[in-house]
Amino acid sequence: MKALCWTGVGKLDVQNVPDPTILNDQDAIVKVTASSVCGSDLHLLNGYIPAMRAGDIMGHEFVGEIVETGPGVHQHRPGDRVVVCSILGCGRCRQCEEGWWALCDNSNPQPAFTETAYGSPTAGILGYSHAMGGFAGSHAEYVRVPFADHGAFTVPDGLADEEAVFASDAVPTGWMGAELGGVRPGDVVAVWGAGGVGQMAARASALLGAHRVVVIDRVPERLEQAERHCGATTLDYTDVDVGPALRELTGGRGPDVCIEAVGMEAHKKGPQYLYDRVKQGLRLQTDRSVALREAIHACRKGGTVSVLGVFGGVLDKFPFGAAMNKGLTFRMGQQHGQRYIPMLLDRMAAGEISTSHLATHPMPLSEGPRGYRMFQDKSDGCVRAVLLPQE
Repeated sequence: MKALCWTGVGKLDVQNVPDPTILNDQDAIVKVTASSVCGSDLHLLNGYIPAMRAGDIMGHEFVGEIVETGPGVHQHRPGDRVVVCSILGCGRCRQCEEGWWALCDNSNPQPAFTETAYGSPTAGILGYSHAMGGFAGSHAEYVRVPFADHGAFTVPDGLADEEAVFASDAVPTGWMGAELGGVRPGDVVAVWGAGGVGQMAARASALLGAHRVVVIDRVPERLEQAERHCGATTLDYTDVDVGPALRELTGGRGPDVCIEAVGMEAHKKGPQYLYDRVKQGLRLQTDRSVALREAIHACRKGGTVSVLGVFGGVLDKFPFGAAMNKGLTFRMGQQHGQRYIPMLLDRMAAGEISTSHLATHPMPLSEGPRGYRMFQDKSDGCVRAVLLPQE
């Protein structure tokens, strides 16, 4: 089969690779019909997750058709159209039973990296390096899905593939960010990042009753989408000083909830960004945290900072004094998609959550390297490139 493979830092290639097969009785084989590029994939592409090997298949956000199941799969059968959560969960450990699917004790068969780096193993993630299990990703014609009864969800008939694909990751991640932030009716919420996850966090905040949602970014197309499809007020951080602007919008208090949906490659103008860029480039730190720093300083006293952007290691100049003395609450994590996806598919089918606008650049899998370049460079108004392996 054809697959989009990582071949080195900044390099991708469409290659012929072996078809996946059933390895465990809870596996399913899914024929991929749409697979979206995600911002966190860029961390892999650019070498900031140091556990990639040449030939690894990229991608973790996808929808498709089940073509084969193992004998332990009871909820699905061949022919089912499903969206698959990027996070793998066994469904039996304490973490899964309590709804903390991204902390599954059993789904990562290569736990040494995260045990060493983080003190505990984390869940496996499809297409997200050998640190997260070494599972083949979704930018391929077919993918093996472990624990299919727990991670694959039937797509309502009314949702097109280009809509449903975002229920795999962007929509549940955004919803979780708003939920972890404890968004309540009347709150003011600020979201850093107007990509797919940031927009879905903004929409979730509105559905949870936020009085006002402010989205911060610099890309005009993304800001326009956040206004039109999420009802958000937007700030272009290249034009305004974000901290004072947020205080002005909140009567001097600051937002009640600040959601960081950018992660380790955050961009910002000014000397802080240049400092972070140099240190990260020299591998003197692993992550750029300018957006997170700004969120901490902007958040109101006693507020909550919800972190959705992927961070891999250590941060420099983290303003812990501001966090402590302002009494901030931090909530964060990889998405516990199994907890949210069925509810979110219903909301999407009912028209409460719109996602079709995110798929600005659908293209055949063979054009995957071009799609990644457009996505990374934010050229031609690209918000998400969606790869269509069957075309």
